[in-house]
Amino acid sequence: MRITTAEIKHGDCLDVLREYADNTFDLIVTSPPYADRRKHTYGGVPPEKYVDWFLPRSEQFLRVLKPTGTFILNIKEKAENGERHTFVIELILALRRQGWLWTEEFIWHKKNCYPGKWPNRFRDAWERCLQFNKTRRFKMRQEAVMVPMGDWKETRMKSLGKNDVIRFNSQVGSGFGKNIANWLYREMAYPTNVLHLATECSNKRHSAAFPEALPEWFIKLFTDEGDWVLDPFVGSGTTCAVALRLGRNSVGIELVREYVELARQSIEPATATLFETPTNHAPDQR
Repeated sequence: MRITTAEIKHGDCLDVLREYADNTFDLIVTSPPYADRRKHTYGGVPPEKYVDWFLPRSEQFLRVLKPTGTFILNIKEKAENGERHTFVIELILALRRQGWLWTEEFIWHKKNCYPGKWPNRFRDAWERCLQFNKTRRFKMRQEAVMVPMGDWKETRMKSLGKNDVIRFNSQVGSGFGKNIANWLYREMAYPTNVLHLATECSNKRHSAAFPEALPEWFIKLFTDEGDWVLDPFVGSGTTCAVALRLGRNSVGIELVREYVELARQSIEPATATLFETPTNHAPDQR
């Protein structure tokens, strides 16, 4: 038994992660600087150079992630001159060549996004949360993120037809099927891969803070208490604060000194409610 820890480190994750041994972390969840965004803060990597900039860092992620671990990448391409950039698609393909398995894509729907209109498009109201793994046998605690069945259960389950009490296969030959009767007495259901979460309204003096509910969902899904979580672009420290509150150990890395101090401040409230959990040893550092 020992106290759960959170550590915020200053520097480029490309360099800092070399201090850590192979197979250290159970989950990497992060939102890196997007291409051409926040030039005054992070330099604004051009879209055409983004993959080359990211791959040396993701090589370190691949090395320090456990074989049973998961890497969640929150990222979104932007539109410019009436056309979407393709750097995210190119990055996915490059990560697969690097050795990652692209196992899932979650959609973060920003449910409080205000409307907008441009000559050829509407306001973005969603971002990608891409899931990558080292192996196909990764830790996943699906019961930890179950949701209430909802009001539809009361109406849908009132009168079951003949196709509801058997496994009714898809008529389009997809191989998918369902048995509605299996849900008759259940109160909780598994969620979809669309996460309806509000954006962070108080940005904590950081221009791109994501809501606590986003890393919280993935931490609950892919880790147990005492596991190790890494955010290599930790920003204002949201991931580490949430990990600490949930009884996970964490390391956050941030390039900008101002945000390092901000991240350290953000974990203080969570530190005040620390409790002892069975945990692994601290990550080995070289």
